[in-house]
Amino acid sequence: MRAFRLIPILCGLMLGGVWADPAAADLRVCNNTPSRVGVALGYRDNQGWVSEGWYLLKANSCEILIKDELIARYYYIYAQDYDRGGEWTGRTPMCTRDKEFQIRGTEECLARGFDRTRFFEIDSGEQKSWTVQLGEPERTPIQKK
Repeated sequence: MRAFRLIPILCGLMLGGVWADPAAADLRVCNNTPSRVGVALGYRDNQGWVSEGWYLLKANSCEILIKDELIARYYYIYAQDYDRGGEWTGRTPMCTRDKEFQIRGTEECLARGFDRTRFFEIDSGEQKSWTVQLGEPERTPIQKK
């Protein structure tokens, strides 16, 4: 699978975009490609680190991954293009597996029977709502508050 590295970029409101309701509070990921994309999410809750997936995003669609106000500043995402190959990856290692998963902890992934996957970091700036746009390989994912 050819990999492409896409780095999230903070984008201001003036770019317009995918806003359902300014009062809504959630973490949303939009797939702006013609392919199906699988997304895994990582975050820290009151019990420690958690990674979970897979969220299937149809071509040119959005999915809400967290349906409530965001309580953390940092979230982590890894995504795969199921149809044309490639991935959105970063530097932060977390545990994943091929099938649906929710995994506690980021340590000893391989020893525990999981894959070790590198997620990219999202800095929400402690906003209550955030949107990540996954674009074509030559474009970067855009984050919007």
